[in-house]
Amino acid sequence: MHDPATPDPHPAPDRAGGQPPDDDLDGAADHEVAVELVGQVIAWYSQRIFAARRAGASPQALNDLIAQRLECVRDRDRLDTADPQETARLAALYAARLKELQNSGS
Repeated sequence: MHDPATPDPHPAPDRAGGQPPDDDLDGAADHEVAVELVGQVIAWYSQRIFAARRAGASPQALNDLIAQRLECVRDRDRLDTADPQETARLAALYAARLKELQNSGS
């Protein structure tokens, strides 16, 4: 246990002094955002696949939805090894895709 009367030999970095946050923490947050966005798009396609099956959609329409969802699953898996640039690219891509899907009303 550290005696408060003596200086700490390993002081914590002062973030209030304007130092940028640790890159590893930023990278982890970016990764989590990207995974969340891809997951939301996967969920959108999963809901549409379920609805299409219940509605008796054509096999082609159902296969198209399944193929799109599979592409998203592959992108989510790629995030496990993606560098920060690829992670940011996928996050931006899926943010735009989610917005488009939500606005399409389908």
